[in-house]
Amino acid sequence: MFYIAYSRRRAGAVGWGSPTPMGLGALVLSLLGSLPFGTSLAAQELITGLVITAEGLPIESATVQVTGTDRGTLTGADGSFMIEVPSGDTARLRFSSLGYQPVEEAVRLPPKQPLTVVLQARGELLDQVVVSGSMKPVSRSNSPVPIEVYTAEYFAANPAPSFFESLQQVNGIRPQLNCNVCNTGDIHVNGLEGPYTMILIDGMPIVSGLASVYGLSGIPQALVERVEVVKGPASTLYGSEAVGGLINVITRSPGTGPRVTADAMTTGWGETNLDLGLTRNLGTRVRALLGANVFHYGNPRDDNRDGFTDVTLQDRVSVFSKWNVTRPDHRALTVAVRYLYEDRWGGQLAYGPEYRGGEEVYGESIQTHRWETFGTYAFATPRPLEFRYSLTGHYHDSAYGSTIYLGSQYIGFGQLTYRPADVTNHDLLLGAAYRYTWYDDNTPATAGEVTNAPSRTSLPGLFAQDEWTLSRRSTLLTGLRLDHNNRHGMILTPRLNYKYSGRDGGHTLRLSVGNGYRVANVFTEDHAALTGARETVFAEALRPETSWNGNVNYVRRIFDWGPGIISFDGSLWYTRFGNRILPDYETNPNQIIYANLDGHAVSRGGSLAIDLSLNSGATANLGLTVQDVYTVSGGRRRRQLLTETASAVWRISQPLPRGWSVDYTGNLYGPMLLPRLGELDQRPGRSPWFSLQNLQVTKQWDSGPEVYLGVKNLLNFTPPANSIARAFDPFDKEVTFAPGGGVVPTADNPQALTFDPSYVFAPNQGRRLFVGARYTLK
Repeated sequence: MFYIAYSRRRAGAVGWGSPTPMGLGALVLSLLGSLPFGTSLAAQELITGLVITAEGLPIESATVQVTGTDRGTLTGADGSFMIEVPSGDTARLRFSSLGYQPVEEAVRLPPKQPLTVVLQARGELLDQVVVSGSMKPVSRSNSPVPIEVYTAEYFAANPAPSFFESLQQVNGIRPQLNCNVCNTGDIHVNGLEGPYTMILIDGMPIVSGLASVYGLSGIPQALVERVEVVKGPASTLYGSEAVGGLINVITRSPGTGPRVTADAMTTGWGETNLDLGLTRNLGTRVRALLGANVFHYGNPRDDNRDGFTDVTLQDRVSVFSKWNVTRPDHRALTVAVRYLYEDRWGGQLAYGPEYRGGEEVYGESIQTHRWETFGTYAFATPRPLEFRYSLTGHYHDSAYGSTIYLGSQYIGFGQLTYRPADVTNHDLLLGAAYRYTWYDDNTPATAGEVTNAPSRTSLPGLFAQDEWTLSRRSTLLTGLRLDHNNRHGMILTPRLNYKYSGRDGGHTLRLSVGNGYRVANVFTEDHAALTGARETVFAEALRPETSWNGNVNYVRRIFDWGPGIISFDGSLWYTRFGNRILPDYETNPNQIIYANLDGHAVSRGGSLAIDLSLNSGATANLGLTVQDVYTVSGGRRRRQLLTETASAVWRISQPLPRGWSVDYTGNLYGPMLLPRLGELDQRPGRSPWFSLQNLQVTKQWDSGPEVYLGVKNLLNFTPPANSIARAFDPFDKEVTFAPGGGVVPTADNPQALTFDPSYVFAPNQGRRLFVGARYTLK
C-alpha cells in the first residue's frame, strides 16, 4: 500500500533544490549513506525529494536505493534526500524504513520536480481499533478482552467464495463439513461445534441456529473492513449462543475506501465467483454502500467414483447495502439490509429436479431465502444512549432423499445501551436487550397434538459492565447479565477480565473468567437429524447447556528485532460444560439419540500465534493449536467426534519487484475420531494427519487492476472414497433390520452398514487451479 506524489512547492522550500535547504545534518547523512554503496564517475542525474508517513510526518534515516545497484543514501531528520543516478530514460528507486511497507518506483529522467514519497505503516504496527470485547471502540492493545483481528487483505492470500471457507486461515478455527452429500457445514472454534459460536455483522447477532453458515456466505469480501474473533464465552454482552466465542464481521463505513471494487474468480472445477462493491454519497447527508455476490457451480464431478457428486452444485446470489446518515449532532444513524438466495444440491449423478423428494434417485436439495436488516440509532442525549436492532427471516425448503424438510424462522432483536456520567477510573455500560424467536417446521420439533405448534422463544435481558482503570498499566473488566427464557426461567452469566501491560508496551497479559449458556434446537442445528436413513430420538426434554471458561493470554511484541518485527500471542484455555447436548450415533446405528449428558464435557488446550514482518517487506504468520475435547459420563472419558487434537495454519507473503507478490498458505490437521456404524464397520476410526496447502501469485498495477492465479490443495489430499457408507444403496432397500432397529449382517452387507454420509473430515476437492482479477477505483 503506497503512493508517490509530485509536489509543486516553490523553489527553495525545505527538501528541494540545492543541498543548502536540506540542512547540514541531512547533507552529511546523504554523503555518508552513499559511501557504503559506492560511487560512479559516469554521467549522472540528481534526484531529490522527501519521504513522509501517511500522516505527513518526515521519516528520518529511511533508505533510498537505486534498484539493482549498490548505490543508496539515507533521509535526513526532515525526511529529505538527494541521490545521483546514472543518466538514462528512467531510474528505479526503492524506499524502505523499519516498520513501513517498502516502495519501488520508476522515475523518468531527468526529473522535472522533486518527489514526495509516502510510506504506509505495516499492519503489525497499527494499533487496530476493536469493538467486540466491550461494545465500544478501543485500541486492540488496550482491550481487556483478547481479540484477534484479520483484515480483508489477510484473507486475499487464499481467495475463497465466502468467509466460511476463508476462516480456515484463522488459528484454532476450522470450517467443518457435516455431510458428504449436501456439504452443509459449521464453524468450529477451539474444537466446539458451530452452534457454540455467535456470528455477528457490525456487532449485531443476525445469525440463528437454523443455518449458522449462512451468516458468512454471500458477503462481498471487498466490502469487509476486518473480522474480529473472540474465543471463549461472550454471553454477558451478547446472550445465548456466544458460548464458544463470537465472530464479528465489520463492514466498511459508507463513503470510505474505494468508490468501486470488483473481484472475479474461477477455478479449474468450473466454480465462478463475482464480488461487486460501490460506495457513493446520496446528497450531502447520506452515504451509501452497495455490494453484490454471485456464485455458480454447475459441473457434477465424481473423482472418487462413489456414484455421488464430490461437491454440491450451487447457485447463490446475495445483495448487501448499508447507509450512514449524517445528523446535525453527528450522532450515529445506520441502516443495513442483506438478502441471500441459494439453491444447491448433491447426490447421485443422475439426480435432477424431477427426482426431488422421491425414492428413485437419491439427492439432497436445499433452497434458501434469507433476509436481514440491522442498524444503530444514537439518541440526542447528554450521555451516550444507543439503540441497536436486527430483524432476520429465514426460509428453508430441503429434500434429503425422500425426507422433505420445510423450516421457517423469524428473529427480532433490540438492544439499548447507556453510558452513565464518568466516574473516576470507571467506565460503566448499562444495557437492556430483548430477543424474540419464532420457528416452525414440518418435523416433530414443532408438532402439536392437533395442529402444528410453532416454537416461540422470548428472551429479555439486562446487563451491566464496568471497566476499572486500576493503574496506568492494568485494567479490570467486570460484567453481569440476567436473562429470562420463557421455557427455562432466569439465567445468570457473569464475567471477569483483567489486563496488565508492561512498561515498554511490548508485553500484555490478560486473564479471563466467564460463564456462558445455550438453548439448543436440534432440528435447526444438526444436519444429521434430517439426512440419511437414521431416526431421530429424544431421550428426554433437553435442558440449556451451561459452561465456565478460564483463559490466560500473553502477547509479546518486539519492534527492535534486527530483521524486522516479531510478535508472539499465546493462550491457554479451559472450558467445562454442564447439561451438554451430544448426538449419540453409536448406540443404535439406525438412530440419532439426543439427551443431556449425564456428566460433564471439557474443552481445554493452548494456542500460539507468531507474526513476522521483515524489513524486506515479507510477512509470515504461523498459528499452532493443541486441544483436548472430551466428555465424562458414568466414569468413562471419551474424545469428541470430528475434533482434531492439533492443528497448524500458516501464511507467507513475499512482495517482488514491479508489483508482483507470492502467497503461500496452508493448514495441518491432526487425527480426529470418526463416526463409524458399529464394530463391523471396517472404515478407519481415526482420520490421518492431513494438510491443505495453497499457492498464489499476484500482479498489481498502480492504476488499480490486479490479477492473481494459483493452485489450491497443492498436495492433492482427499478423504477415502468410501466415506459415504453404502453409496450404492442410499435408500437402504437391501439392508436387513432386526426388530429392535439394529442392522443384521448379511452376505451382501457383512459390515452391517446403512447409508450414511456423516463420515466426513475433509473436502473432496483435490488439486485445482484458480485465476482471478480485481479492480479498485479509489
